[in-house]
Amino acid sequence: MSIDLVSSTDPRFPELNRGRASGLFPTPQESAAAIALCPTADDVAQALEQTLHAGKRPTILSGGHCYEGFVFNNPGGTIIDVRPMAGVTQDPTTKRWKIESGATVSEMYLAMYNAGYTIPAISCTNTVGVGGSISGGAYGYMSRLMGIAPDWVTAVDILTVDAKGKVQLRHADKSNDPDLLRACRGSGGGQYGIVTAFYCDTLPAAPKEKLSGRVSFDWGNMTPERLYRILYLYSNYFDTRGRDPDTWGLFTILDLSPVDPARPGRFGMSLEFCNPDGTAQDTKVLDEFFAVFDECKPVSELAHHPSMPGADHRPDPSGPGEIVCLATHNAMLRPFSNSIGIAQRPANAPGGPSAARVPASGPPRLPRKQKYKSAYMRKPYTKEEAAVLFKYMTDGNQYGRGVSVAMDSFGGAASKPGLLESTSDAHRDSIIKMQFITGWTDAADDKPRAEWFDRFYTDLWSASSNGKHSGTPYFSDRHEGCYINYPDSDMLKYSYWPQLYWGNGKLYPFLQHVKKKYDPSNVFHHSMSVRA
Repeated sequence: MSIDLVSSTDPRFPELNRGRASGLFPTPQESAAAIALCPTADDVAQALEQTLHAGKRPTILSGGHCYEGFVFNNPGGTIIDVRPMAGVTQDPTTKRWKIESGATVSEMYLAMYNAGYTIPAISCTNTVGVGGSISGGAYGYMSRLMGIAPDWVTAVDILTVDAKGKVQLRHADKSNDPDLLRACRGSGGGQYGIVTAFYCDTLPAAPKEKLSGRVSFDWGNMTPERLYRILYLYSNYFDTRGRDPDTWGLFTILDLSPVDPARPGRFGMSLEFCNPDGTAQDTKVLDEFFAVFDECKPVSELAHHPSMPGADHRPDPSGPGEIVCLATHNAMLRPFSNSIGIAQRPANAPGGPSAARVPASGPPRLPRKQKYKSAYMRKPYTKEEAAVLFKYMTDGNQYGRGVSVAMDSFGGAASKPGLLESTSDAHRDSIIKMQFITGWTDAADDKPRAEWFDRFYTDLWSASSNGKHSGTPYFSDRHEGCYINYPDSDMLKYSYWPQLYWGNGKLYPFLQHVKKKYDPSNVFHHSMSVRA
């Protein structure tokens, strides 16, 4: 056994015991008693058995980017940290890929790219763990062209706990526990057991190159009508021309942030593009897309400020690369490897490349608190929705500072028929995927900022409501719910919150059946897990 059990008195504990994305520091009352660093699947099984025999609750850590307190809010329990399990390998005979759940997305990208392959996972790559992101439906710049990451998963190794408390290692595939495999392909992590590895029988070839670009619009002369026109043109493209397969290599993010009345500034739209054959020499699709906005007079840019809210979620069109002059704008041509930001695990990580990426000791970093929300759009934005966005982006409220609304293009290969029946991601008919982000540091702002943020979100989804499920993007002809990898505990106030994340069809009852079958004692749970 090579488990490294880190107790609350260990100098490493404060840094290990915090979320990377949310800035969450558990209070002493909420905190786990220990963190078990596990280099192998056998170690994970043993740590899980010891935790259960001690009468403690296990939670699972693969990257630490959970947006709520699902991992670190574990009073007196044990956090099972799989980050030392970071292998990404291809069997030389079968060509099958095995991805251990503690690897970062960046490490996964690098290993696959070195063999000529990729997977359509997330864009925030450096420290995000594979385990949680793939389990919850990872998507990114390549998802319109290739689908979402779970679409490529053909098996998982997972530790479950039966009604007698016995830990069992299962290899779930199309022949063995296929229902469990389906549940692990997009419904969210930490719910049925501990996934220690994902398998992919095949993977798509990595593109050769990408074009990256950005255009921006002036807040100074913006009106509700002008903003609506921009949002309509943007979303309508993906409801029309964007459904054609030759456009699926185009991924875009239109991002709004509240304007400073003293310095109105600009808001922008970033993009990445390659043709279905993995090249970017033919720019017809990109020229067509830019031309859609000619009437709105956008300005071409080749950089965005790294401190802008949500900058790490955006395609970065800055160098290195070759500037390409298109019909009306510029773009940056560069190798595909640059566009996905692949990088090696930090050389100074304790224990070498297979160790958890945390300092050996030291106090926690200064907290930056964050809160996230999400929504999927099936149809273009309405005038009413645009009016709410304009109001909250321009009213000068102090709690709007640090807010970003990202509108990611979606659909394409992620909407191919039949995917809902083989995976557990219910969002297969959307054209736009939205992420709402707010960040702050002053604890005095916790309550008023959360209230402002929730009011903004609620007003937006009340604007075009038909009277049912007002204040939410509930599944309808216009909306398609929320994304479980962007969990939002505010949604728990609605009795139908599970349907917001897993749809109002047959998927959630299926997940409840899987939960009851493989986790009958509800060992793996959090505030927004599937209810059996």
